[in-house]
Amino acid sequence: MINDVLAETEERMKKAIEALRYDLTSIRTGRATPSLVDRVMVEYYGTPTPLQQLATITVPEAQMISIRPYSASDIPAIEKAIAKSDLNLNPNNDGQQIRIIIPSLNEERRRELNKLVSKRGEEARVAVRNVRRDAISDLREFEKESMISEDDSRRGQERVQEKTDAYIKQVDEVVREKEAEIMTV
Repeated sequence: MINDVLAETEERMKKAIEALRYDLTSIRTGRATPSLVDRVMVEYYGTPTPLQQLATITVPEAQMISIRPYSASDIPAIEKAIAKSDLNLNPNNDGQQIRIIIPSLNEERRRELNKLVSKRGEEARVAVRNVRRDAISDLREFEKESMISEDDSRRGQERVQEKTDAYIKQVDEVVREKEAEIMTV
């Protein structure tokens, strides 16, 4: 029973770390990567559709993303979606494909991005702590219903806290890596 709670806790904490990593891929670092436009949703026949379902996304150069729509008629909708996104990128099209030049980041923009990374890291820490709270609550409930002893509950809570500390450390590490990547010129 305690092991089930611990296994579920570990699984949910892993998902919080994965979500943070995925979230941070969409933050620009001055280099072009297809993941920058992963979250762009294009209004396609009245339905928000992920960009990667409408086009091939490549990186021909370090500072450029190339988007080749499967249908040339989708170019205006894709351009509009990129322009409206919070990426602050200007798409250019030649009738066949869309090119996005990724500008170098200035010092001020790097600091803003670091603040955003820190904020996302704090959200991940809160998510991990919420998982801890739920697990401890489950253990206390089991103890209250006499399904486990008080000692087992306390040991389980200590193990949950150990897992929490380990995952908080992982969050800090992921955030530190991303901040270093952003600050690298």
